[in-house]
Amino acid sequence: MSTGSLDQLFEKQERIYPKRVQGKLRNLKWFIMIITLGIYYLTPFIRWDRGPNAPDQAVLIDLERGRAYWFWIEIWPQEIYILTGILILAAIGLFFVTSLLGRVWCGYFCFQTVWTDLFVWVERLVQGDRVKRKRLREGPWTFEKMYKLAITHTIWLAIAWWTAGSFVLYFNDAPALVMSFFRFDVSPTVLGFMIGLTFSTYLMAGFAREQVCNFMCPYARFQSAMFDKDTLIIGYDESRGEARGKHKKGDDWEGRGHCIDCSACVKVCPAGIDIRDGLQMECIACGLCVDACNNIMEKVDLPKGLIRYDTENRLDALKAGKQPPKLRLIRPRTIYYTLILSVVGSVMLYGLVKRAPLDMSVLHDRNPIFVKLSDGSFRNGYDIKILNKTYEDKTYALTVEGIENAAVTVKSAGDIAADELFVPADSVGSYHILIQAPVKAAEPRAVILNLDDTASDIKDSYKSIFVTQRN
Repeated sequence: MSTGSLDQLFEKQERIYPKRVQGKLRNLKWFIMIITLGIYYLTPFIRWDRGPNAPDQAVLIDLERGRAYWFWIEIWPQEIYILTGILILAAIGLFFVTSLLGRVWCGYFCFQTVWTDLFVWVERLVQGDRVKRKRLREGPWTFEKMYKLAITHTIWLAIAWWTAGSFVLYFNDAPALVMSFFRFDVSPTVLGFMIGLTFSTYLMAGFAREQVCNFMCPYARFQSAMFDKDTLIIGYDESRGEARGKHKKGDDWEGRGHCIDCSACVKVCPAGIDIRDGLQMECIACGLCVDACNNIMEKVDLPKGLIRYDTENRLDALKAGKQPPKLRLIRPRTIYYTLILSVVGSVMLYGLVKRAPLDMSVLHDRNPIFVKLSDGSFRNGYDIKILNKTYEDKTYALTVEGIENAAVTVKSAGDIAADELFVPADSVGSYHILIQAPVKAAEPRAVILNLDDTASDIKDSYKSIFVTQRN
């Protein structure tokens, strides 16, 4: 195949210029965008008092200390199951909502949609609506074109920079990091992340836009696996709209459909599709075509809803001239998702409620495995890590079960007794201990290390072994 014939298989991607539209769904999108952006930008500045020995930022991922804080919840690296549960809940929750309402996540809440909406609003504010933006971009380079593009891209970069800055605030103390910018004392790592995130936001929301949804996001590809004929989707009522044709004021509607073929639904679509051709992978269910069509229906004195949120079952019934069935929210698919959400949510809730404020891990020495002393007794070494998950300094007492007359020695720079193991608040204490006992050589025997908080009834235990001979 020649190069020329290969070129014919591909078509250059045309830039989409969504037209401004007004309506209930457009207003809902503005409301959601303001709320979601407000949450994203302002959350790092919310304070949450955890005591004098813990950070007071409500939402913080502290990579240096290996902690994640979310208001009253603190997640340690050992509690990765909580993060796993959150991801499972998020995925199943998305599937559940999609099975009911279609791609409302994509149309209203997805970060790509929200920031693209914001960037398009800036573009429209500076350059004008659809026709003006298209004429400006395709026209010759004039002073007007240069300064309008310069203003547009400057605002885009400012939004992208603020977006990147807000992201890194979730990993640092927000007020301290903001002040470091005014002192020109920002770490190279933070600055590097901000530069990278700034240009990725600028690129994705300013240029890639719907291409992210069509070619980068996998959700558009497997959404059909969560749809059925009772899923609420954006649909065009063919029974009412066809046969379509141009309309002039005073024309009779007899023998023709209500669609006047004005293409208003196509002009406002951020994905550039024609919803009248049926449900398509590119459709993100944003509902702007619904507002555009309703506005036209008002102008021609026809009922709204030619394009609307509806189900495939109902639209097919209308097309066949039958009575449309009722909406079915409760069906096997939604029941399955509800059960999974309930089980995973209950397990996570139980784990959070029952999570212990104290955790201990023990690792037996490998070399030497044991030491036989001159008096005939044996000694084993263990590395113990004590996780104090409270916000108070704690002192713990270590005792041993399973071996009679066992003596515990703590190896440290100073003299520390086994009942004086100190661990600062919200920290990990590491100690090397030796257990010595007058026992006879035998197979490894079980030994239980008990750890008790000397100031409360909090305790933990760990089962290990005491070795007296090599296998």
